[in-house]
Amino acid sequence: MGNHGVMDFPQIWPHLSASSQSWLMEHNGEPLPDHLIAEILSVTGSEQNAQWWTGPSVEGETQLTDEVVDWIEAVANDDQS
Repeated sequence: MGNHGVMDFPQIWPHLSASSQSWLMEHNGEPLPDHLIAEILSVTGSEQNAQWWTGPSVEGETQLTDEVVDWIEAVANDDQS
C-alpha cells in the first residue's frame, strides 16, 4: 500500500538522491532542471502539491514555493553547523 496522499516536501526530501539534495541547497530558489523535476515526480507518483510546487512559470521554468525555499535554506544551515 503506497502513499496515495499528497506529500509535503519534508517527506520527499529523504527520497531524493544526495546529488539532488546538494543541488537544491546550492541553487536554492532557482528554477529546477528537468532531471530534478523528474526525480521529484517519481518520488511523489507525479503528484504536484501546490504547497511546494509552483509549476511552470511564464518563462516555462518550474520552481518551488517560497515556503519550500525557506525550508531548504534551514536544512542547508543545519548541515553547515
